[in-house]
Amino acid sequence: MRILFLGDVVGVSGCSKLLNNLKSQIEKEKIDFVIVNGENASETGVGLTKEICQDFYNCGVNVITTGNHVWDQKEIMNYIDKENKLLRPLNLFEPAPGKGFEIYESDKNIKIGVLNLMGNVFMKKCEDVFEASKKFIKTYKLKKDYDLLIVDFHGEITSEKNAIGHFFDGNATLVIGTHTHIPTNDARILNNGTAYQTDAGMCGDYDSVIGMNKENSLNRFMKENSIKHFPAKGEATLCGVIVDCDIETGLAKKIQSYIFGDNFKNNL
Repeated sequence: MRILFLGDVVGVSGCSKLLNNLKSQIEKEKIDFVIVNGENASETGVGLTKEICQDFYNCGVNVITTGNHVWDQKEIMNYIDKENKLLRPLNLFEPAPGKGFEIYESDKNIKIGVLNLMGNVFMKKCEDVFEASKKFIKTYKLKKDYDLLIVDFHGEITSEKNAIGHFFDGNATLVIGTHTHIPTNDARILNNGTAYQTDAGMCGDYDSVIGMNKENSLNRFMKENSIKHFPAKGEATLCGVIVDCDIETGLAKKIQSYIFGDNFKNNL
């Protein structure tokens, strides 16, 4: 069983790269299930819409996770209650539309739990993520309630992501960080069998400042003439991880970073 997880899709550039290439990549990499974080997929780079979700499903995405920008396109608040394949962070303050966890069934009849969490440090206020995680672990069990568990941890700081990875070690197939938009070079299997990477990176134009137009972003840092952030529009690169899963144990056999595109060049 091979799962592809892709990091935050950013703007039109990221969407175009995904829509034009995912089906062929699924075939090439022999992928069985695809999860994508879509919280930056709108034209403005914040939030997503019903139309974007439908486009993602049509090109091969099975589940869409989100994060702190989930409500930035207001139409999604009505849609998320009706759409089982779109998740928001579990630990948002209640009442909140939608849900943060669901169990899906793959084409091979494998039950895959997907859990969406959001960090507390330097993020929008939400319930304590470790308390929410403890409640979750008490309620749901790997190999009892589902065959595999994928955790998208949407957070700002490395230490919090590291800690949640160790917390779920042995109780999840994959813990993958999202939100910071730059892929980290630490894909590994933790001591008790859970695959981990601190951040998946983004699906967007890397000739940018975390997906946003670089000239405008520089001007904002230098307090010169600038406007509200908007996405870069160059050719995007898809980033994430591929995990080979052990169906017998529910844990990971192998994790590898996934990069598809030309933004990462080490020479001219």
